[in-house]
Amino acid sequence: MPIFKSISTFEIARGIKAFLNLEAGLTRGKVPEPGDSERLRIQTQKLKRTQRQLEQTRRQLENKDNRIARLKKQSKVSENGGVNPENIIWILGTGRSGSTWLASMMQDLGSHLRWEEPRVGEVFGDYMHRHGQRTAVKTHILSSHYKKTWLNSLRSVILDGAAERFPEMGREEYLVIKEPNGSSGAPLLLEALPESRMVFLVRDPRDVCASLLDGARKGSWLYMTAEEGDWSRDEDGPLSPADTNPNAVVEERANHYLQDIRSCKQAYEAHEGYKVMVKYEDLRADPLGTMRHIYSSLGIAIDREELTRSVNKHSWNNIPEERKGRGKFYRKANPGSWEEDLTPEQVQIVERITAPLLEEFYPDE
Repeated sequence: MPIFKSISTFEIARGIKAFLNLEAGLTRGKVPEPGDSERLRIQTQKLKRTQRQLEQTRRQLENKDNRIARLKKQSKVSENGGVNPENIIWILGTGRSGSTWLASMMQDLGSHLRWEEPRVGEVFGDYMHRHGQRTAVKTHILSSHYKKTWLNSLRSVILDGAAERFPEMGREEYLVIKEPNGSSGAPLLLEALPESRMVFLVRDPRDVCASLLDGARKGSWLYMTAEEGDWSRDEDGPLSPADTNPNAVVEERANHYLQDIRSCKQAYEAHEGYKVMVKYEDLRADPLGTMRHIYSSLGIAIDREELTRSVNKHSWNNIPEERKGRGKFYRKANPGSWEEDLTPEQVQIVERITAPLLEEFYPDE
């Protein structure tokens, strides 16, 4: 930035000298010559204008110093570690879609860390879905008129939050952010971090709803009560809505699925960085081949032996039998089992609500 771009040093000096000479003449009793008053007025105006220019320049320099200080602080954070935005890998889709399995396989690869469901997308995405039209109002904190400002803030929330939680992380390491339940905010997450990478994970909505319905029943893994810092299963609690009104639960979950997958689809189509769309069914049918495809699409080189070890470690057969089955987090992992789990009425509910996505992703099912 040029300093004193519009200010002539010599002009200032001449103005001050003339002003002082004129003042000296007046104070010594010298009678001003004709035109001295006009010259005094002009010189005074010039001095005032110069003062304003100097004040403006001072503020510009102060702002520049503040900006340099912020950049130095960011640079210091980068030198000491921190998260490289280009090495963030989002896993987005919806709950009960296999995201835990995928994240576990990725986490066990060298130079990978995992952030388990920060739900930052939920905070911003759900707000936008509830108040979409109102964001046109300038007074709203997330007003579309000031999107650049709060989008930068969202970026800072993510990067600062990651740096605080993973202080040991190096700039060459990858951070896998598993965010299925924050996928309603997928467009904003990818817009705030356009250099990050995206895995768009899709699963048949009928299997998703069947899995959620099973997990939400009394005694199942989702039937829990909140305690300080944790959750515990309430074996003696009342029946849950999944027991008393399962159709309503299925309808709610289908609508949630529709919102999540639509948001992810929007983000995926707009994202210009590395990205890949993968179906859970393909991941189940060929885990190793699908994982190779994922990393190839994301532009990340992975050792084949290391990838094979991770895939084998997290295979369905290696999960202890006591951790699998009805009411457990690891339930069936069997694509198409919704035909056994949902009533015909529940199937109709899901298919009616998610019809556009079924037609696009599962046209032959």
